[in-house]
Amino acid sequence: MIRGRTMLRRFVFSVCVVACNLSTLSATEPFLDKTDLFTAKQAGYETFRIPGVVVTNAGTVLAYCEARRGSRSDWADIEILLTRSTNGGRTWSPPQRIADSGNDTINNPVAIVDRDSGRIHFLYCINYHACYYMFSDDDGVTFSKPREITSDIEPIRSEYDWRVVATGPGHGIQLRSGRLLVPIWMSTELKHHRPSAVSVIYSDDHGTTWQVGEVVCQHPDPLINPSETIAAQLSDDRVVLNIRSENRNYRRALAFSRDGATNWSSVMFDEGLYEPICMAAIVQLPQPFANNQSTFLFSNPDSSSNPAFHGKNQFRHRENVTIRMSTDDCRTWPVSRLLQPGISGYSDLAVGPDGTVYCLYERGGDDGFAHQHLTMARFNRAWVEQTVERSP
Repeated sequence: MIRGRTMLRRFVFSVCVVACNLSTLSATEPFLDKTDLFTAKQAGYETFRIPGVVVTNAGTVLAYCEARRGSRSDWADIEILLTRSTNGGRTWSPPQRIADSGNDTINNPVAIVDRDSGRIHFLYCINYHACYYMFSDDDGVTFSKPREITSDIEPIRSEYDWRVVATGPGHGIQLRSGRLLVPIWMSTELKHHRPSAVSVIYSDDHGTTWQVGEVVCQHPDPLINPSETIAAQLSDDRVVLNIRSENRNYRRALAFSRDGATNWSSVMFDEGLYEPICMAAIVQLPQPFANNQSTFLFSNPDSSSNPAFHGKNQFRHRENVTIRMSTDDCRTWPVSRLLQPGISGYSDLAVGPDGTVYCLYERGGDDGFAHQHLTMARFNRAWVEQTVERSP
């Protein structure tokens, strides 16, 4: 095992508690607090983007992101940073650099916690063209030497001749069968990232080998430029992919599979989930904090009340990150709660053993594409339901 490259020296790790109540709270008392984990222009980085968060079997919270030097561009000199909390998100370790490749672009970090072994599986891409895998057996303190797994994605070229590939981002999932599953998106064009398609990669041997699934959807039919995708396993063991696209109905797209890799259903739209053309996150709320395996939380920006567009691809503004809850296997989302008013973008979700929900998200800045902070919000189900805003 190697040390996560090196601990960042002289990093001014400013922790700004935005909302209070860091004391231990009962599972039924609503609570919310927020902490800025990464702030733009610190430690020589231009900005921090593309958040991910998981909770290990030991209860350690791992928060990770892209750290971009010299530019906020997707093609900047990018490294992956990770910070750990061993006390439920109350305090955080100094960030460590866990992936670096000189001046290359390292992008789209994804972690999966293996419930059987406790191993943290970690995937990322370099220059949107090569995919790498590494792991940690000590709760994210150190990671193994990265191993390239791009060749495992090559077989899909017979269906889709990609030139760009990207994992996630956010977190992957482990199915009840033990299968590790990570959505991927691909493109036949280099820096434009369009047109695009969606598939998955998976491992049935705890990360030793990886395989690629079938193409789920591709541009232009049935979706316009499908890309960043999140996965969840429903109570009947089906896997649902919740897909970002650029369709002008501005709704999240869905596809279903019995095994999470093959025989995908036709794509449908979820009329209850607004799509501003942005990454989103989904996580299952486990028992005993839910009465069944059908309760899920979802996060993304909800700018549905703002009719303005951003850019030539007609993105909607990235603002008002909102938490939604479904208790019927993601069929409806009747409960919602605004988490972050104003400019806010990408987010990821995880749940701790005490039912605390962690949402790491982008916020602040001049627009929804150049954020000032990566902020960690901590809350519980009671907070989500405290002031119920019924979705239209």
